[in-house]
Amino acid sequence: MLEFNFLTAIPSQTTISLCSKNVDVPIKDGEFTSTVYGMIKENRFTDAMRVLQYELQRAPDSRAALSLLGFCYYNIQDYIMAAECYGKLTEKYPQHVDYKLNHAQALYNAFMFPEAVAVLSQIDDPKLESKVVKLDAAIKYREEDLNNARILVEQFESDDPDVEVNMACLDFKEGKYQEALTRFTKATQLHGYQSDLTYDLALCHYQLKEYQQALKYISEIVDRGVKDYPELNVGMMTEGIDVRSVGNTLLLHETALVEACNLKFAIEYKLKNLESASEALTDMPPRSEEELDPVTLHNQALIGVDNNLADSFAKLQYLLSQNPFPPETFANLLLLYCKYEYYDLAADVLAENAHLTYKYLTQYTYDYLDALITQQSSAVDAYSKFDAIANEQLNGVRKSHQKLQESHGEGGGKKELEKAIEDLDDNLEKYLPALMSQAKILWEKGEYEQVEKIFRRSAEFCHDNDTWTLNLAHTLFMQEKFKDGADCYAPLVGKNFDKMLEVSAIVLANLCVCYIMTSSNEEAEEVMKKVEKEENLLMDKKSFHLSIINLVIGTLYCSKGNYEFGISRIVRALEPCERKLGIDTWYYSKRCLISMVESIAKCVIVIRDEVLTECIKFLDTCEVHGREIGTEANSLMVQAGPGMSLKLWHLKLAF
Repeated sequence: MLEFNFLTAIPSQTTISLCSKNVDVPIKDGEFTSTVYGMIKENRFTDAMRVLQYELQRAPDSRAALSLLGFCYYNIQDYIMAAECYGKLTEKYPQHVDYKLNHAQALYNAFMFPEAVAVLSQIDDPKLESKVVKLDAAIKYREEDLNNARILVEQFESDDPDVEVNMACLDFKEGKYQEALTRFTKATQLHGYQSDLTYDLALCHYQLKEYQQALKYISEIVDRGVKDYPELNVGMMTEGIDVRSVGNTLLLHETALVEACNLKFAIEYKLKNLESASEALTDMPPRSEEELDPVTLHNQALIGVDNNLADSFAKLQYLLSQNPFPPETFANLLLLYCKYEYYDLAADVLAENAHLTYKYLTQYTYDYLDALITQQSSAVDAYSKFDAIANEQLNGVRKSHQKLQESHGEGGGKKELEKAIEDLDDNLEKYLPALMSQAKILWEKGEYEQVEKIFRRSAEFCHDNDTWTLNLAHTLFMQEKFKDGADCYAPLVGKNFDKMLEVSAIVLANLCVCYIMTSSNEEAEEVMKKVEKEENLLMDKKSFHLSIINLVIGTLYCSKGNYEFGISRIVRALEPCERKLGIDTWYYSKRCLISMVESIAKCVIVIRDEVLTECIKFLDTCEVHGREIGTEANSLMVQAGPGMSLKLWHLKLAF
């Protein structure tokens, strides 16, 4: 989050000389003051607070103890308690106006804006006028009253170095990222290196989609953090080293390390580099979960969805109950509920937080979520809503496509061309989710020809989009148009031919089936060998890609009545059994075996004795290695058949 740079100012210290008599702390008489200040100097704020709290029990009206305690609370970013300390000081010592300013600043950082404004209105000292105006401007900024914030900033002294930074913040808030970047660059030249300004530069480049430049600034922040503050243990968790929490200190905030790591997460997540995104979070200075800031907690929820969905939901629900919370939280919680088909929960969240709808959901997002939830009560109404959204967005896609063609034809400059491409991508990101959700309704009815027609309508604009191509391939596969299906699957697989395990196993399986059904067995064999080779290199990790491919091929042949070859692929899918046997692989294996046994019992087929003997040996092996494995299939498991990637879940990122 961008901040006015004057907010880094901290409450002033008050020199104290405390006498200690019969104190149950290991501090010698006459060394109380030096000990407390020594603790503060060493950033041992918790220890200092313990001593100061003891002193306040002995002398509740001690101005020195209250002042230092407020300072300590401020440094560990417990702003509510800091505000309480300075509030007491203001009541007891109204002649010290500095305490009022400190009180207002603590309230501001605790997001208690009306209370902060009320305290500011009581300050009439001309010496503090400039600081009062700055803090008032900061409050207006966070309340998104940008016009009044700008008016207040314009009241600063003309030579005040804060003017450029604050104007840059306002430009950024208004979406003028290029203007903000120019101002932040100028401020950096004026002030020299400051971690918060470097972060602001990175943030501007992120918003301008100049990710490499943003990462360059992020690396600079992290490198300086590692070099200048080794006590913060940057990157230790990524290396697997067990380290203690560094806590939430003002020092940590001033380094901008947490903000930089969260921004790196946003970039890597957006680029779908999920491993790098996860590392960005573990590179942060270590803190316990209760010490995490809202943005970090939000990003942990996003990256943890695949591993622990319930925990991710719990984190987002918790954030929604806090004030403030990352603006992206509301939409992301709703989108995740709908993605995993918890439509009732999504409807409840919308109903309970109607006041958040207008502030945090765009009209498009609201309409899209409304259509998703409507599916529960009426597929017909939902289809109509998706159709209306898709048609509206398709018009935007057409206009963007036309502008792009005009830019090419008129020989437009590089910036004009990039802007046209960016507009087209943005419109496609809105169009495709509606299109895919609309197609899903028809898909679930088995109306695959209609699904194909819907896709073909937008082929002119979407033929280069991987999600569109993948779902068209699935649709063709279900219609047994294997040649056309292979033509769609093959380019998707080819893009990752050197990293085959990054391709969805079901895509590889469907491609192999398409090859087999079009007598292109050599191509299918090549894909399977490549997958097997990559899996053999992962001795420390389990990979089920080859198993799923063999399961799908085996299931296909069994469904066609060729049980002997089909069962041989099923057996091959679970070799070696100790590595490949699991709840899901067993679920799909036993279906084929039971189908074969049923057909034998009905005298529909005759199986050679050698095949039956092989099946018995296979079952004996499964029994040995499967004693501790459950038999209930995971409902979230990828199905052994083409499933549509029907929704583009572009979760909004917090940074």
